[in-house]
Amino acid sequence: MDKSGGIGNAAFLKIVEKRALSKKKEETLVPYLPKDCVSNILSSIPIESPQTFSVEAKYLQSTSVPVLSRPILDPTSMFCIQFVEFKDGKSNIKGYNISCLGKIRATCNGLILLDNKLKKGALVVLNPVTRKQISLPVGTIYPTHDESYGFAFSSHTGKYKVIHLFRDKLGFVSCEILNLETRCWREFNGPSFGLFGWFGYEPVSAIGALHWVPKIDHNDFIVSIEVDEEKFHTIVLPKSSRIYDGLVEINGYLGFVTHEAEVNHIDIWILKGITGEVWIKHHSITAGCILDMVPLMSLRINEEMIFKRDENGSFYSYDFKLQLMRKVEMENGCFPLYNSHLPHVNSLVAWSSGQK
Repeated sequence: MDKSGGIGNAAFLKIVEKRALSKKKEETLVPYLPKDCVSNILSSIPIESPQTFSVEAKYLQSTSVPVLSRPILDPTSMFCIQFVEFKDGKSNIKGYNISCLGKIRATCNGLILLDNKLKKGALVVLNPVTRKQISLPVGTIYPTHDESYGFAFSSHTGKYKVIHLFRDKLGFVSCEILNLETRCWREFNGPSFGLFGWFGYEPVSAIGALHWVPKIDHNDFIVSIEVDEEKFHTIVLPKSSRIYDGLVEINGYLGFVTHEAEVNHIDIWILKGITGEVWIKHHSITAGCILDMVPLMSLRINEEMIFKRDENGSFYSYDFKLQLMRKVEMENGCFPLYNSHLPHVNSLVAWSSGQK
């Protein structure tokens, strides 16, 4: 201390230098992490670790609805978003700790398209891993059994599109398309009259298009729409599709899985392009009683196809390399017997090129 009772200049400089050095050391303890590294860390965090949140509650918080005017959310009418993980010949039911009121309409690259039950005809797009969500405007309102939603990524524009088909009382099917970045519905010419008998089968995304099986039984063709060109096509199947047959995406191509009742085996056909291509028989499965096995999805990593048995709801996996069909062991819980299944992958994808 100097004579005046204050700190001398030399001592003061030493204190400043000491604090600066200490701060510099603290900064070196937090190294720079590349974006890819951060993504890997986030994707490795257990999904069960975040706290539960409601899609509808999040929607209300993001809108300017007065507190007193907000609807009361009935917890008993909500359900939790779950998924079935297939790994090493076993299946495991897992959840995101996310509750919602609306039905899941479609999935694409880790994004989920949900009904917005707080606003009739509106939709919500959600990434259940990042918990980012965006509300979509109301489109044309139709009963659920007379409409179908497709959700796809355009490789040409790098944008996500929602495609909505709806059928009037005369049987005419109309179409409207929404780009997730502009969030605006626009009308588009629908498929030819008389092609669709019902909308019970969810569309499958493959080879740059969305594909619908248009009837309950005895389908000789499928109805497809190119995502980039926004053009409808009618594609003839290699054989008539029956009630347990179906479409799946296989390594980016469109797969048609059909049962041969006379010889008790399953044939898998592949289509590699929307125009100018022909169906090629890819594989045949012969393994006991398999006539009631409904194809659900193809796993790219393990080269397996997942089936669900109609009789009891059990999952089965067919290994293409080993040419072996085996029952998938359920590690915990059980899945509803009569329930639609949509392919999904956990990801950190965003719907806008402006988002990180």
